[in-house]
Amino acid sequence: MAKRDYYDVLGVPKNATDDDIKKAYRKLAMKHHPDRNQGDTATKAEERFKEAKEAYEMLSDPHKRAAYDQHGHAGVDPNMMGGRGAEGFGGFAEAFGDIFGDIFGGQGGRRSGQQVYRGNDLSYAMEITLEEAALGKETQIRIPSWETCETCSGSGAKPGTSAKSCTTCNGAGTVHMRQGFFSIQQTCPHCRGSGRIIPEPCTACSGQGKIKKTKTLEVKIPAGIGEGMRIRSAGNGEPGTNGGPPGDLYIELRVKPHDIFERDGDDLHCSVPVAMTTAALGGNIEVPTLNGKAEIDLPESTQHGKTFRLRGKGIKGVRSSYPGDLYCHITVETPVKITEHQRKLLKELDESFRKAGDRHSPNAKSWTDRVKDLFK
Repeated sequence: MAKRDYYDVLGVPKNATDDDIKKAYRKLAMKHHPDRNQGDTATKAEERFKEAKEAYEMLSDPHKRAAYDQHGHAGVDPNMMGGRGAEGFGGFAEAFGDIFGDIFGGQGGRRSGQQVYRGNDLSYAMEITLEEAALGKETQIRIPSWETCETCSGSGAKPGTSAKSCTTCNGAGTVHMRQGFFSIQQTCPHCRGSGRIIPEPCTACSGQGKIKKTKTLEVKIPAGIGEGMRIRSAGNGEPGTNGGPPGDLYIELRVKPHDIFERDGDDLHCSVPVAMTTAALGGNIEVPTLNGKAEIDLPESTQHGKTFRLRGKGIKGVRSSYPGDLYCHITVETPVKITEHQRKLLKELDESFRKAGDRHSPNAKSWTDRVKDLFK
């Protein structure tokens, strides 16, 4: 049976990158591996597995791929080119070793050396006011940092002594576990990937070679930031291991409750207390905003709960093109601690309203009618 085109076998185009080829092969190898296919599908799966392996060996080698692209299968036929067969176990072990290195975070089956690890990320909770969230702020924070230990000059070993190569991994930082023809690379459990053992650790840094201290960091809070949003400060997390990159610092914002305003997205809400007489007679009233003051023209006979919308008086969010609005909710206040004279005036006013019928209290009339209908 004629061999299928290697690119068709892996399902990649002829201009596929090395990473594309490796990813395609990894997917097929996992799918058709003999250990994952038993019974009636085992034979066909094994054929697909070998076919994918052969295609990967040829296309992952720059020289073989160039010969294949130019001459097809004849360009990589071992009987014609004098090379080793595609079924050779060594080539597969090398190719698949690289893939397992990618999967388990190692450095590849053909590479050696200490494992390099990125440092952990740090989280910092910062509390700000609503005004600071709306307008932005520049501030400083104190965060933990690491400095080279002066006692051991960063070696981690007690002065006068030195670290030794780990005998478990021979200084590589990794060990290999074999199961059948698979070789899985793991971090050395003895030295934890460092490749070395410190018999007498430095007492100042406990063998870490670094001392934990604090440093001051400038932080710029963008205008419009919201509750729970995070600011990323790259490289200000914990340091990496064996020369690995440091982690990042994430500053999580918490906005303090405001005495007047409540935020809803980019909009603001506030309650505006209004005297009973002002609500009845109407007039201009002054309301607060985050940037100062504004006026509302209160119409005559304004009812409790009436809402007025002030466009553009909210907050311009970090991802918004326009600021939100301010919603002012009117709260009509009933007079308290009234004098005898005031009580007399209110009684006269109430009597006047009653003589006028229901036209001064349309909502009360409607509510009374609904109650009567309920108990019929």
